[in-house]
Amino acid sequence: MTQASGFAFEARADGSVVIAHHGRAVTVLRGARATEFLDSVRADPQGTMARWTGNYRRGNERAAKQHPRNRT
Repeated sequence: MTQASGFAFEARADGSVVIAHHGRAVTVLRGARATEFLDSVRADPQGTMARWTGNYRRGNERAAKQHPRNRT
């Protein structure tokens, strides 16, 4: 398994890819989606796995938008 900040993925012999978060399987990708994932994961493993598992947005975006530094 290849691991990056809690996320890990394993490419299996049958062509499927298992993405895990803190040791628990989160999703299994097969076919074209697995190939697409493997092509995109090399650039930014942490962000890619977070997006593909749906564990990307955690609800703090609204609070960050209201921060004085981020106001326009």
